[in-house]
Amino acid sequence: MKLKTALLGAAATLAFAPAAFAERGSDGEVRILYSQAVSTMNAYLSSGTKDVEVGSLVLEPLAGFDEKGNVIPRLVSEIPSRENGGISEDLKTITWKITPGLKWSDGSDFTADDVVFTAQYCMDPAGGCAQLARYEGVDKVEAVDPLTVKVTFKDPKPNPFMAFVGATSPILQKAQFANCLGAAASTCTDQNFKPIGTGPFMVTEFRTNDTVQLAANPNYRDPAKPAFATALVKGGGDAAGAARAVMETGEFDYAWNTQISPEIQEQMKAGGKGQFVTAFGTLVERIEMNMTDPDPALPEGERSTTKHPHPILSDFKVRKALSMAIDRQTLVDVGYGVAGRATCNLVPAPEMFASDNTDCLKQDMEGAKALLEEAGWTVGADGIREKDGRKLKLLYQTSVNAVRQDFQAVIKQWWNELGVEVELKSVDGGVFFGGDAGSPDTFQKFYADVEMYANNFDGTDPEPYLAQYTCDKAPGPESQWQGENVNRFCDPAYDAMVKELGVTADMAKRGEIAKKLNDMLTKDSMTVVPLVDRGRLSAHSNTLGGVVLNTWDSELWNASDWFRVK
Repeated sequence: MKLKTALLGAAATLAFAPAAFAERGSDGEVRILYSQAVSTMNAYLSSGTKDVEVGSLVLEPLAGFDEKGNVIPRLVSEIPSRENGGISEDLKTITWKITPGLKWSDGSDFTADDVVFTAQYCMDPAGGCAQLARYEGVDKVEAVDPLTVKVTFKDPKPNPFMAFVGATSPILQKAQFANCLGAAASTCTDQNFKPIGTGPFMVTEFRTNDTVQLAANPNYRDPAKPAFATALVKGGGDAAGAARAVMETGEFDYAWNTQISPEIQEQMKAGGKGQFVTAFGTLVERIEMNMTDPDPALPEGERSTTKHPHPILSDFKVRKALSMAIDRQTLVDVGYGVAGRATCNLVPAPEMFASDNTDCLKQDMEGAKALLEEAGWTVGADGIREKDGRKLKLLYQTSVNAVRQDFQAVIKQWWNELGVEVELKSVDGGVFFGGDAGSPDTFQKFYADVEMYANNFDGTDPEPYLAQYTCDKAPGPESQWQGENVNRFCDPAYDAMVKELGVTADMAKRGEIAKKLNDMLTKDSMTVVPLVDRGRLSAHSNTLGGVVLNTWDSELWNASDWFRVK
């Protein structure tokens, strides 16, 4: 059973010759720049893409996805299927055969016990796992023998490639993380900053929200890889600065997520030191509406929790009016050009899962005003709408990024025209996406009324992505503020449909259910307001070979194949 789809967009590739990997570490250092600094190397404690991707240089899943969305082996000898007996006829189990002889970077054996432990770690009800949706429907995980892992599902699972597949579901070493289960997970600083892994690199120095220094893993399964002896991941700054460091100054070899305007892209290309790579996948810039009250007057531990519904945004008419006031094509023109497409969908691809919803594409300012009037929000003497003595005032937050600040400014103007008072807030990306339970500024904690960011999912099947919005995934103090359902959307009918998707084998039917779930989050409830279907845009130097942009997994998915062009 192989999940596969045609690549959406063009992945830029530099061909390489096998001779490039004559000797591990022969190409010196590769320098990687993430404008959002890394906060942890443990993907289970962060929903931030920057943490998941940099962590993937060290921690690996059993299988991943290639640049076309195909499931590929990483730590196993083959991908399970019904044909080879790896997936049971009743679709209730999947059995993984670990490649013999694999070692952790500390030289110890990689075994099935590590995989079983990883499931226990993420599924521990006393903990807070940022990637719990990838374990949706899992009943138990067993070690049949040291090199065989059997996953049993509660019901038939037509898409069993969720747990242990993709960069968001890596394997942790049991020996290292044994004392980090449950509530202790976030306290294991050494483990989370310097995990022992099976990937091409290992951490030698970790500076929170600053730099990660890595060295080639001496026990990596391919003795000729990686070509680089060391890797430096620098964090911070902004997208434009990151792109400039590759395209113009040549200080770095790779810059992730160079989210800059089309005009600046063209200027930087003239530098002649690098090239941009872009491809469309499932990355959507969106606004999330907080369904809970973030009022700082509430006791700590009760803000932005389901104990208190949002006093303004709980009204569907308000949420819809805010969406209707947005001209998405203008946002595309301002921020992305050909690298963006206006969208009303949280799931824009693959095509079989993408809803035909286009209702939001046309701005309707007058209709939005009328809807607010219907909801009882009337314009006061100062031009701001009010109802029952409350002003229609919203705090709108996002990460620090020039394009996002442009979006904030434009959307604020449109909402001001509606009679909405808008306060803007921007947070350093390393903090915003960092997942630190002690910080008030993470996107999971959501101490604002609306927030904007982009997200995507591993692979080509959106089941685990859509499962993020079930009621039990809402972050809160009991989960150390981890969880993917950041707007605290909760609808039993939605939860039931997610379960239906989980047991539906017919691909056409799966597509229908996914579209319904997408519409429930977007046009039917407006708790998620999609803006732009974003193409991935990153940059690499002309001297870095082997780069293949992957929109279905970590961008660093094949860093073991990178080499220095001589």
